[in-house]
Amino acid sequence: MIRWSRFEDGEAVRFGILEGDAIRVHDGDMFDDPRPTGEAVAVAAVRLVAPCAPTKIIALWNNFHALAAKLGVAEPSEPLYLLKSISSVAAPGATIPRPPGYAGRIAFEGELGIVVGRPCANADEAEAAAAIFGYTCVNDLTASDITFADASFPQWARAKSFDGFGPFGPVIAAGLDPAGLTVRTLVDGTERQNYPLGDMIFPPARLVSLLSRDMTLLPGDLVCCGTSLGVGAIKGADSRVEVVIDGIGTLSNRILQ
Repeated sequence: MIRWSRFEDGEAVRFGILEGDAIRVHDGDMFDDPRPTGEAVAVAAVRLVAPCAPTKIIALWNNFHALAAKLGVAEPSEPLYLLKSISSVAAPGATIPRPPGYAGRIAFEGELGIVVGRPCANADEAEAAAAIFGYTCVNDLTASDITFADASFPQWARAKSFDGFGPFGPVIAAGLDPAGLTVRTLVDGTERQNYPLGDMIFPPARLVSLLSRDMTLLPGDLVCCGTSLGVGAIKGADSRVEVVIDGIGTLSNRILQ
């Protein structure tokens, strides 16, 4: 397994392979023939940024058997999704302020993220699996009170697209099979979510295949696989939310209210 990360170096953003407390720096394109430079930097000496720059963020709803059962809704026959703005991206470790003018609830959603590594359109499952570069942790933050504020139009995209509402990272883990892993979400140290990724209605390769029939997926695109039981509001005025997936690591962000 290889864990790719990106970091700030002055005004530039560079990338490399995270190994222990250091990043082995690479040049070129992370998704197309990255080349080691021979340089290594200490993680403690740099600021990590989101591990890729997606052209689009696709977020799933109702993609876990357990959550569908709890909500009493039918399991979908095809993926149900929305698009989050790319300006919602936030770095691992970033502090995320409350959106101006919004005083309602902010919900956390710990999720697995799929990062696409090559152009993918009308792909079968084998082609889709080959197009998956790796996996990351996602906190799909939501301004809950906006979603159904207008009875005539559910505002999913707006509720999830505020600046900072799409933190992901800290790395992209390539060569990882997430099927046997779990997602844990902690708020101020208290576990709020703990669910198995094997419970997905549309597992990664099938999900990417079906999405690629609707739109061309491009290198760096992020697919948020949806969440399961335990979603809730962040109640503290200054809370730390951590999304933990073994093999990927811990995505940690402060959420200011």
